[in-house]
Amino acid sequence: MNLPSNTEVKHIHEAPQPAVLTDRIDIIDIIRGVALLGILILNIPYFSMPEYFSEPWVQDTGNVNFWTHAVNIILFEGKMRALFSLVFGAGIVLFTSKKEKTGKSVTWLFYKRMIWLTLFGLAHAHLILWVGDILYFYGLIGMLAYLFRKMKPKYLALGVPIVAIIGFVANTLFMQDIRGKYLEFKEANSLQEQGTALTDSQTAAIETWKELQREYIPNPEEVAENTALMKGSYSEVASFVRPKAWDGQFKFLVFSIWDMLALMMLGIALFKWGFLTMKWTQAQYKKTIWVGYGIGLPLVIFSFIYNTIHFPNVEAGLKYIEEHSINWVSLIYDFQRILIMMAHVSVVILVYQKGYFKWVMNALRAVGQLAFTNYVMHSVICTLVFFGYGLNQFAEWEYYQLYFLVLGIWIFQLVISPIWLKKYLFGPLEWGWRSLTYGRIQPFRRKEILESKEVKLETAGNFKV
Repeated sequence: MNLPSNTEVKHIHEAPQPAVLTDRIDIIDIIRGVALLGILILNIPYFSMPEYFSEPWVQDTGNVNFWTHAVNIILFEGKMRALFSLVFGAGIVLFTSKKEKTGKSVTWLFYKRMIWLTLFGLAHAHLILWVGDILYFYGLIGMLAYLFRKMKPKYLALGVPIVAIIGFVANTLFMQDIRGKYLEFKEANSLQEQGTALTDSQTAAIETWKELQREYIPNPEEVAENTALMKGSYSEVASFVRPKAWDGQFKFLVFSIWDMLALMMLGIALFKWGFLTMKWTQAQYKKTIWVGYGIGLPLVIFSFIYNTIHFPNVEAGLKYIEEHSINWVSLIYDFQRILIMMAHVSVVILVYQKGYFKWVMNALRAVGQLAFTNYVMHSVICTLVFFGYGLNQFAEWEYYQLYFLVLGIWIFQLVISPIWLKKYLFGPLEWGWRSLTYGRIQPFRRKEILESKEVKLETAGNFKV
């Protein structure tokens, strides 16, 4: 008979298949899709608006921009970025766990994957010119998170409160340093205005503050100059964006690591606990919603009101740090965003479990599968709409109007992503990343996998027992 032996059948069945066919967890792709679309809500002002864009309306409760901003801060700011990091952490376990069961080391393969992601991030920031790129950071920090993947969940989860406290201390020390320089500047500047000869240290204090202002607190003339650059040619936009991206990626890297690392570790913990894989009961998810929104929303609303009152503009912010050495309210940030983010995820899981909005869930799953491509697509669309070398809409729109474009991009990606995946296994960037990681061209079209399986079965059928 032309039948394969048991050993040969086993070998055929165990042949490795692309993750898109064998290892994907639908709910994680859906959550990733939610995070990916949600991130655009917070990113789009930084593609399109000049510095201090919110100052004219930040305290004007009769302005639609105020309420749009309020909704974004309360429901999305920090939460979507946290969610994306969370799912990235879970993805580390998904990528490594099955491969490690074979007894082979996956370390070099994973690190190759992260090295390529880091390089993609550099290209995203410095060629596509998105100053808010996260791919670079995920590549570097993913290498660190990998080291913690086998740690017990309870210890992984402790990273969030530890990092929140460390972050609060670090930010307080940074603010106190700024405060000290500002007070020294004010004292020296006051003496200078009175005609008093300044000492070398007082002169240095004035110069130090002016340099700090140029870097962090541009004046109206500098804002106008920066806006003109963003409305200029590709090289002019790059001259403004690249130094900022470079500072974030290298100069301030040490400050960026800990938050993302803690959230990736939390993602690994929640994956192991079954929260992200729907292993909790519906009662547990409902409790998470009540606790998350019940505590998180009052905290973030209080924080929003406090910041709106005390930090409406640069002058008010400087007055605040002059009078306060510590901003205790900033302690709220990390706790409220984790609580609300957990509640958001629980809502998505319950909606999925109950079978509501099936088309939307299927579309979100596809968006999540193509997260890399869709993320970079955000940047390509927004730079071409807003930057000077595109449609030159930078600083031309009202804040609330930006969200018509956001909605348009959402609809486009929710429609096109499922259509793309009917024909292709991966997004183009996912495919390129995968091919570079494995060092060989990977299947791209779905029919390539089907043809490959048919050949294997036909070959197996030619063996005689």
